[in-house]
Amino acid sequence: MIKSLFQKLLEKSGKEYKLDPNIPSKLIYITLIKRFTMLSRGFLKTGKPVFIGTKTKILNSKNISFGKSITIEKHSIIDGFAYQKIILGDCVKIGSFSNLNTTSHFSKYGKGLKMGNNSAIGDFAHFGAAGGIEIGDDVIMGSYISFHSENHNFNDTTKLIREQGVTSKGIKLGNNIWVGAKVTFLDGCIVGDNCVVAAGAVVNGIFPSNVVIGGVPAKILKQIE
Repeated sequence: MIKSLFQKLLEKSGKEYKLDPNIPSKLIYITLIKRFTMLSRGFLKTGKPVFIGTKTKILNSKNISFGKSITIEKHSIIDGFAYQKIILGDCVKIGSFSNLNTTSHFSKYGKGLKMGNNSAIGDFAHFGAAGGIEIGDDVIMGSYISFHSENHNFNDTTKLIREQGVTSKGIKLGNNIWVGAKVTFLDGCIVGDNCVVAAGAVVNGIFPSNVVIGGVPAKILKQIE
């Protein structure tokens, strides 16, 4: 009975996978209680049906567009103070202990983040979104992923680096991408559709669709046929 109900709830929330028959009913009960608690917390914090973990902070929620079945796990901070709307698509998930920073300095109001449908990122993610981050649909990402959408200027030797300001090109990931753990995305990088980014890569540059990239700095390792 409980498994049948849980499967229907999965389908209603847009999940297409079938429940493993070996999953014990007790785990399903625990999950349902947790999800109900997170949903109640989401209503209190945002006024919308968002699943929010314990001790997670949502700042300036009026500037955040929440899709259906959004999950933001525990101990995370989502900063909605940006000059563009923060957009989280349907079935987006942000892991525990993650941080979305949109304004790194008061001298420059941040641009923000757009994350597409069915995209998810693991625990301890860092979104440095001052210069703008765009993530497509169906992008799955591991833990300890970081985005840095600004670069410090440093060419003027008569000034301290911290006094020379920053440049921002933004970061863009396409659709249907698998990103391994501990990948770093630097300002100006673009990754095409249907790509794999190997764990630990430092991505700086423009990469086409249908490739596997990896390394420090990242380079094309193989084509995906």
